[in-house]
Amino acid sequence: AGIDVTLICDNTAGMLMQQGKVDAVIVGADRIAANGDTANKIGTYSVAVLAREHGIPFYVAAPASTFDPDIPDGSGIIIEERAAEEVTHGFGRQTAPDGTKVYSPAFDVTPVELITAFITDTGVKPGGRTDQKS
Repeated sequence: AGIDVTLICDNTAGMLMQQGKVDAVIVGADRIAANGDTANKIGTYSVAVLAREHGIPFYVAAPASTFDPDIPDGSGIIIEERAAEEVTHGFGRQTAPDGTKVYSPAFDVTPVELITAFITDTGVKPGGRTDQKS
């Protein structure tokens, strides 16, 4: 009764897509703008671009309450930045020289044109992408 899935490290996605080993991508969402642009953890946009390149359906699974009608599109979603120490210090020690500039956004925005459909608690809603393999 279960779905056969394999958990991978995020940087493995492109290689597996290239090898034809990915049937679909399903991600979550932290916020969805009125037009369907979707904010989620950093790296989601990159995976969506890879999925489009390889003709793989890209789904967003989130409660309908994640849609924010007050934000017209992704440009209105505020992107939180993570603390520099999360990048410059790891495993209990400093891993970058003092004064190193850090840019570490917590989220990115995936345009609705890269999304096949939204899977919500109220049903499935179409995204803006129609070119994936069936």
